[in-house]
This record gives sequence, C-alpha cells and structure tokens, in this order.
Amino acid sequence: MAERGLFDGVFARGGADTGDQAWLTAMLQTEAALARALERAGLAPPGAGAAVTEAARAGAFDAAELGRQAALTGNPVPALVRALARCVPAYAAAAVHKGATSQDIIDTAAMLLARRALAAAAADMAAAADATAALAARHRDTVMIGRTLLQQAVPVTFGLVAAGWLTGLDEARAGLDRVRAGRLAVQFGGAAGTLASLGADGPRVAALLAGELGLPLPALPWHTDRLRIVEVAASCVGAAAVLGKIARDVTLLAQSEVAEVREGEPGVAEVREGGPGVAEVREGDEPGAGARRGGSSAMPHKRNPVAAIAILGCTRQVPGLLATLTAAAEQEHQRAAGAWHSEWEPFSGLLRLTGSAASWGAELLAGLTADPARMRANVDAAGGFPLAERVSGLLAPAVGAVAAHDLVAEASAVATAAGQPLRTALLGDPDLRGRLDAAGVTPAQVEAALDPASYLGAAGEFVDAALAAHRAGAG
Repeated sequence: MAERGLFDGVFARGGADTGDQAWLTAMLQTEAALARALERAGLAPPGAGAAVTEAARAGAFDAAELGRQAALTGNPVPALVRALARCVPAYAAAAVHKGATSQDIIDTAAMLLARRALAAAAADMAAAADATAALAARHRDTVMIGRTLLQQAVPVTFGLVAAGWLTGLDEARAGLDRVRAGRLAVQFGGAAGTLASLGADGPRVAALLAGELGLPLPALPWHTDRLRIVEVAASCVGAAAVLGKIARDVTLLAQSEVAEVREGEPGVAEVREGGPGVAEVREGDEPGAGARRGGSSAMPHKRNPVAAIAILGCTRQVPGLLATLTAAAEQEHQRAAGAWHSEWEPFSGLLRLTGSAASWGAELLAGLTADPARMRANVDAAGGFPLAERVSGLLAPAVGAVAAHDLVAEASAVATAAGQPLRTALLGDPDLRGRLDAAGVTPAQVEAALDPASYLGAAGEFVDAALAAHRAGAG
C-alpha cells in the first residue's frame, strides 16, 4: 500500500488515486497493451505480449529511482522502458515500447487515470445527489429565510435550497460522464505523430492498442492538441464548483448564530484546529475512537463542519490547476518543449482534489440534518420585514405602487426605530393604520400577508421538477 501523506485524509479521499504507484501502473499497463497489440499485428514474436504483461507489475519497479533517472531524459519513461526490457525474456524485449514515444505512454496513462478518477468522482456525485434528493423531498415545504447578498430576503424552503444543490450535482455528474465516455482517447503517434517506425502497420497497431486498453481511437495522434486534457480538467472544475457552493452554504447555515443545519457523525478521527497537543493514533485503532468529528484542540465546545470545510479546502485549489492546464495547451509544432511536462502534476492534483471533494460531498449530504424549528424561529425573528414586498403588493392596487412602497418603507423605519415587528407598526401606529383603513386593507389581510408560509411562490413546483429530473437522469 502506498504511504499515506499527512494531508491525504483531507485531500486524497475517494477513488481518484493519482499517486506515483497509480501513474506507474498506468504506464506499465500501456506498455503491456502495446506489446500485445504488436503481437496481434504480427510485429512481435508469439508470446511476447504475455511475457511483457507478466513483467509489467508496478511492484517490481522503484518509482523513486525512475524519478531520479528522469532527470537525465526529462521524463521517467526511458528509464522505465530500460528496466522493463531487462525483466522480459530476450525474445520479447524487442516488443517493449516498439513504435512509441515517451509522450504516448504518459498521455495514455493519463487517460487511464482519468477514466478511473472520473468514474469514482461521478459515483460519489451520484451518491451525493441521491442524499440531496431525499433532503429536498423531506423538506419540500420547510420554510426558511432566503438570503441574498448575505442579507435576509423573502422566505424560501429548505427543499428549494436542496433542489438547487441537486440540479447542480446531477448536471456536474453528467459532465463527468460525458467527458469520460466521449473525450478520452489512446495516444499513439511515435516520434512526431506519423508512426513512421511501424510503416504501413502503424494505424492498425494504434487500433489494436486502443482495443486492448478499452480506450477510443482518435482520428490521429493528439500530441500538441491538448483539448482532451482541458476538457477533463473543465469537467472536474464544474464538479468542484457545485460541491464548493454546497459546502459554502453548509458552513453558513451551520454557524452558531444560524444553526439551521448540522453535519452528521460518521465516526472518523478528530480534525483539530491547532494547539500544542497532538493525539496519538495507534495502528489498529477504530476510526474516531475517543474522538469527536469537528472537535477543536483548544475549544471543547466546538463542533466544526469538517466535511464542508474539507470540500472547500479541495475546491479552492482546483481553478488554479485548470488555469495552468489551459495555459499549457499552447504547444508548439509536433511536440512541446516544457508545456507538456507542466501538465503532469496539475492534472494529477486536479483529479485527486475533485475526487476527494466528491467523496466528502457524498458523506456530508448523507449525514446532513436540517432543523425546521430553528429555520422557522429565524424567520419569525426577522420581525416580518422579509414580507414587506408582499404588503406593498397588497396595497398597490388601492394606492399605486410608489405610494405602497413608501408606506411600507415608512412602517419599516418606525418598527426598526422602536425595535418592533413590522406587523406592530402597520397595525399599531395610528397614522399608518388609518392609511391602511383608507386603502381598504383590513388587519386580517395584513396578518395573512405577513405569513411566510403563504409567500413561497413556485418553490414547491421547482422542488418537484428537480426531483423528477433527478429520477429521469438516474433512470
């Protein structure tokens, strides 16, 4: 098992393994598949493909040593090819790397890594979407305050909030699936994209290689056409954007002063904020033993929204990686000098961080709990001011839109100055009450207009539409 890094618990969750061993495995899979393709094309002796495949086991190669030797050639493939050739019988050695260039191996390995990483991220996004659909259905009519520009707005429902998360998750997952299904491709072009060393057999070997790896065969090699890399990255950025939006909402709704949602307790080790003490973790300990999710090393009362925070820690890094990959897409002539090399680490990081964020997202949403009573209390604590728009609409037919707006604005100012709810000012101030009476507006109508549950517009229909779209997409 690969050594786990200090920050991997946050940034390397899920199934997007893009570490050294994963890259090495993917490169060796490509070399083995090429040997089998050459044998099938009659360009390698019988048994050569099986011999190379048997030798191409990542555990038999030292990734660190290959990395050191990469300093001699600018990439690790030449050292890997030499090491692999030494591990096969003499008759099979000529089948190792025949017709290929280093970029063929690394680009194809990148496609294999992306295929696995995108599938894992999409699965976690689907799980997150299913959990969110349950939240949206359960809280279809749960009233909460809407917030625009971080200020209280008109009432909404938590079901509508969850439905917005749901459509984002579904669309982002579809984007991952679309790229995985249609934009990955084998890379096999030889020195300058002509496969000249294989003569007339080049295109046939390329097709056989694609078949061996289960990757699509492109119309021609894409050494300096990096649109596939950019599209993989863009699909990851879309997923990260959706997950980041959800996580940010959760951190805001989970604030002590708001307390409308809270994360679940999955039973994993405590994440500490800082301080002098470090808990000892022993091999074999149960995850979370003696620890509480969201705890603080300094403040025992804290319950931090760790999953949401971890998602944001991942997603904040993703846009910069996309920018690097986009800048690297400008590549000269038939093979790039440096731009291609600059892709490897950001591409790995982007897949890893997106996969980790998706894994955290599935956990977050599966355990997220809403507090309808707190949501209603926060609505009521707003004093009716978020319903001012509706009261203006009630008055407008009688006195005109401008006069209605001015009257409600005056009532709001009176109520604010006195520390009263809007209802008290409208019905208790003699002048304002008289103007309402003159407009033919009764106290019962004012009371009805200030009921947040009756001013939700099409929220319920929108939730139903999001759920129907989710069911259709899942089907």
